[in-house]
Amino acid sequence: MAMSFKAKSRLIFYTSSFMVMFMVQINATTRIALAISPVDFRKGIDTLAAYCLKQVGIDPFSGRLFAFRNRAGTAVKLLIYDGNGFWLCHKRFSKGKRQWWPKAHTDTVAIKATELMICLQQGSPTKAGFPNDWRAVVPS
Repeated sequence: MAMSFKAKSRLIFYTSSFMVMFMVQINATTRIALAISPVDFRKGIDTLAAYCLKQVGIDPFSGRLFAFRNRAGTAVKLLIYDGNGFWLCHKRFSKGKRQWWPKAHTDTVAIKATELMICLQQGSPTKAGFPNDWRAVVPS
């Protein structure tokens, strides 16, 4: 039985979104390094990995997720090594600019996965009021 082109394109769409959803997971244990300075978004995987190693001083093969912004504030790139290869994700906002990006005197800052998720939705994590990621278990 032959599938129509429309059905084939849906199947491909669902398959590829399924793979991305389960191959790159960002959860509470994901270590995230957010680059403070804007990066030239013409850079690809190799140049961003070299930037992580030389400028930031963190091994790009460590499994840490690196987040970069462009100068205009209209896009974010994520770079992560999953043990088998690099993933480079680019999100360009449809409307407006990102609301929040930390300011610091260092090249990068460590943020929580929940903060990154809010930032990727053009929100401000400082206004979100997150609970702590974990609580110490007190023996009774």
